Amino acid sequence: MDGDPAVTTLDGLLTETLHSDQARRLRGLVEQRQQHRLAANNSTTTTATVIAVTSGKGGVGKSCLALNLSIALAQLDVRVALLDTSLGLGHLDLMCGLNGYWNLGHVLAGTRRLPEITLEGPSGIHVIPGAGRLSEFSDGGKPISPDISEQLLTLETGHDVLVLDTGHREHPFVTDCLSASDTVLVMTTPEPTALADAYATFKAMSRGASGHLQTLVNRAESARVAEEIHQRLVRTTRIFLEAEPPLAGWIPDDPEMALAIHNRTPLMAQAPDSPAGRAISQLATRLVYHSPKASESVPFFQQLFSSCHHQDNTRVTTS
Repeated sequence: MDGDPAVTTLDGLLTETLHSDQARRLRGLVEQRQQHRLAANNSTTTTATVIAVTSGKGGVGKSCLALNLSIALAQLDVRVALLDTSLGLGHLDLMCGLNGYWNLGHVLAGTRRLPEITLEGPSGIHVIPGAGRLSEFSDGGKPISPDISEQLLTLETGHDVLVLDTGHREHPFVTDCLSASDTVLVMTTPEPTALADAYATFKAMSRGASGHLQTLVNRAESARVAEEIHQRLVRTTRIFLEAEPPLAGWIPDDPEMALAIHNRTPLMAQAPDSPAGRAISQLATRLVYHSPKASESVPFFQQLFSSCHHQDNTRVTTS
């Protein structure tokens, strides 16, 4: 039996209205970013918003999320630089189907300039491989040259958002990166070991950093499961951080993600309309709306190096 034509017409109108509202909001978002960019061109102090993606253990999909989130942000007309701040040899370039021979270590050594090692990824994102080499200024207390400082400041002011794919949280350099970031996404999965490591990550973070911590649940079966995991972590943060980091979002377990990894093509380029792709797009939109950057904020790299030098001085004083 055919459905009621009136009901069918009403459903069509509601769907059309919903899509129209979504399109209107996205246009407003793009216009907002364009206005921000015009303001940035007239200001020498405007710096990028920094979003760090971290986890307590490997294998939770951190790098995949950092990469696809960067692409989703770029699809919202946001200028994005993705920094591979892992302490070992990163593989973000390979996940994009790129092959970068040079990395930030060559810039720090003075053999290459930053534009020479910058890779252009999908949707125009800029991938900066080897950013973990910045840890040398934390470990050995090496002074950073004015020229390199200027290159890093140019990188920051030339983008709206810096996305950091971080290394292991126990390294001081990683802790400094998280503390200097505007938003920290602590990733976990429903697996008991991942939850335990996320618990340890929240516990290790200082009380002063609790304001920008958010939970992100990956490979969840449903919104209900993601919320249950988040609440278990919140009980921990109440004790150790005296705060309740919000749930940034959740990413469903999606076979398209594994296929994209196998193809060395980011999910947001291969299957953006997949369940995981739509979830990442929604996360990007929320972060753009709710992660404003004050124009008078201290630049990220300036905060990072100040923190590193402070730690070095503390170690000398207490030794």
